[in-house]
Amino acid sequence: MTYTICEPCIDVKDKACIEECPVDCIYEGDRMLYIHPDECVDCGACEPACPVEAIFYEDDVPDEWKEFTPWNAEYFEDGVSGVGSPGGAAKVGASGVDHPKVAAWE
Repeated sequence: MTYTICEPCIDVKDKACIEECPVDCIYEGDRMLYIHPDECVDCGACEPACPVEAIFYEDDVPDEWKEFTPWNAEYFEDGVSGVGSPGGAAKVGASGVDHPKVAAWE
């Protein structure tokens, strides 16, 4: 299990969650942030830090945002962001790209 960042983060990217994450697993896309599912240790530090309540434990993602869980994971796959699994967001910085569904979100 992992945490998922959902729709309220799109075009906000407050980044308070990044400051609270002890394992540096929150990556910056162009329009929103993404939690790396293999790097997240499920500590939950990011969830209360989010000012727009965009972060949810995977089992608690509201129905209207369920699609964001696979999108967060797919963001790290080859051919989507190019980020892969670098072992920490600070190593790569902002990617400048989003999952295609987030990029097209209106």
